Amino acid sequence: MKKIIFTENAPKAIGPYSQAIEINGTLYISGQVPVNPATGKMPEGIKEQTKQVMENISAILTEAGYTFDDVVKSTCLLSDMDNFQAMNEVYGEYYKENPPARAAYGVVKLPLGAMVEIETIAVK
Repeated sequence: MKKIIFTENAPKAIGPYSQAIEINGTLYISGQVPVNPATGKMPEGIKEQTKQVMENISAILTEAGYTFDDVVKSTCLLSDMDNFQAMNEVYGEYYKENPPARAAYGVVKLPLGAMVEIETIAVK
């Protein structure tokens, strides 16, 4: 049975989608942009934005009873591929051992003018 996951500790959806859906032991987290849920604002700089995105993902994982160890796939979207290395440094801090499979793409534009957006799949 499909379960909608929501936490106040991550940004509210800015469209007709859920923060995350859990079904059959798999958690699908919608792409997270670097909006701080407490302030509604985005930090400046790719490293700071990536950290906020990862903290938003962490809040959703926690709400659903998962951890970063359960993550099996991430998709990273960057508004500028020149930011890949800096994003990768911060991203790697959350996956020190056995990192998930991942794809990274450069895109023309991200919601709210974000520099990075990351979607995540976790499995128990």
